[in-house]
Amino acid sequence: MSAPRSHTTTPAPSWRRRRLDRQHSLGLRLTLAATAAFLVLVPFALLMLLVLTAWPPLHDLDRSVTDALHGYALTHPGWVRAMSWWTDVFGPTPLRLVALVGVLWLLWRRARRLALWVVTTMTVGALLGAVLKLLVGRHRPELLDPVARAAGWSFPSGHALNATLFAGVLLLVLLPYARDRWWAKLALWTVALLIAVATGFSRIALGVHWASDVLGGWLLGVAVIVATASAFTTWRRQVGRRPVRTAREGVEPELADSPNATGGRDVA
Repeated sequence: MSAPRSHTTTPAPSWRRRRLDRQHSLGLRLTLAATAAFLVLVPFALLMLLVLTAWPPLHDLDRSVTDALHGYALTHPGWVRAMSWWTDVFGPTPLRLVALVGVLWLLWRRARRLALWVVTTMTVGALLGAVLKLLVGRHRPELLDPVARAAGWSFPSGHALNATLFAGVLLLVLLPYARDRWWAKLALWTVALLIAVATGFSRIALGVHWASDVLGGWLLGVAVIVATASAFTTWRRQVGRRPVRTAREGVEPELADSPNATGGRDVA
């Protein structure tokens, strides 16, 4: 008579183990992406809390930066013209128009999902910025002899936010064309950082935003880019495409190799 079989069952791995298991790369990537977005949102949320509570050290820092730059602007009209030109050229509306041209180009390249990613990133970021401005309701700097004026609430800076969104989209869409050329990647990163940083700085230099407004716009923009890029790379995994190193290859490396709309497959 045969011995009775023993029925042993292997316990299912816990949710935490599944999320951190390298054998389940999708779950791991989702976890890392969510963590990255959270880590960016934490300083933004803290900064917003300090703004809402009018934390004196932050207020004093904002005031000292604004006073110093405003004093310089009053005695350097050429500086004011340069900052005004920059803030106009790289304002939200011109950047959105350029992004729209990029979307049309991506549609011509049959990269429909990538075009949707660009639209989603720019739209979600803009809406979040508008809603947060209303919720925070912070006033702009009030100066006796202003060199520029702007309407609406102050936190977060819409110029800094939209410039960051545009810079991130520009970088992650064009990185595939740099391929393995380190100098091309460095040039793209430099242009992206210049657009975001200089646009935000121009708002402080003109006295229409506090420094913390601009910092908030930068942080929120980075958080949106991280979140939407993570969602896009998750889709890539779901359809069986290879993992990508987003900071080096962009969100769709195949874009540089794909044929245009005159004949060929849809790359996304």
